[in-house]
Amino acid sequence: MRKNKARQNQIADLILEHGSMTAQELAERFGVSVMTIHRDLDELERQGVLRKARGVATAQPSGVFESRVAFRHATAVEQKRRIARAALRHVEPGMSLILDDSTTVLHMVKGLGEHAPLHVATNFLAGLNQLTAVPDIRVIAIGGDYDPLHDSFQGMHAIEAIEAIHADALFMSTSAVSGGHAYHQEDRVVAFKRAMIESASARYLLVDHTKLDKTALHRLAPLTDFDLVITDSGVSPEALAALEAAGVPVEVAP
Repeated sequence: MRKNKARQNQIADLILEHGSMTAQELAERFGVSVMTIHRDLDELERQGVLRKARGVATAQPSGVFESRVAFRHATAVEQKRRIARAALRHVEPGMSLILDDSTTVLHMVKGLGEHAPLHVATNFLAGLNQLTAVPDIRVIAIGGDYDPLHDSFQGMHAIEAIEAIHADALFMSTSAVSGGHAYHQEDRVVAFKRAMIESASARYLLVDHTKLDKTALHRLAPLTDFDLVITDSGVSPEALAALEAAGVPVEVAP
């Protein structure tokens, strides 16, 4: 059993590193049968670590599957940094902020010290750990049921906690934007993000260009719920025109 668990952990690491691999490739890598690999992949899929289709295991997101947080940390890193730097220009000393559990928004954290003092609330454990090291920031932890795949707190208790506060500004991301709406794959995440939107006076949506012209299972909110959408310079002219047609201001991070 321990050997199986160790192999499954190694498989998960490989899929996160490469994005996707076939069952045959994994069987050759570990010197076991393809059937054994399929059993491992079935277990990892059950845990929500990856998804499997036609003999291929992938950590890439789909319309019904959001990549686990370890994969999201490693994707579009430079674009996320640029978007975060642009977002920080909308933060002023004395503000109260809500940050979601997105890896894009996480890039804002280290720069918040330049805008302190601040009150910052988040449900993202990685964000909480980083915020405690930033001087002159009062950290508000939004607790609830811990979700290891997102490294954040979700559920009814988290929603009740966010509904109990009202912040000057919300900075959040999502996995897909299309047709004037933001989308996400998971209904519980949608419920919490909607509560965040309702709990802030100003709302900023941070999305790198790879998320544009994509849809997911659940409609999160119309883009008109946001005061500003910030994306990166990789955005296509067509995607930029679609954002502007949605009737919300758009900023392209240099």
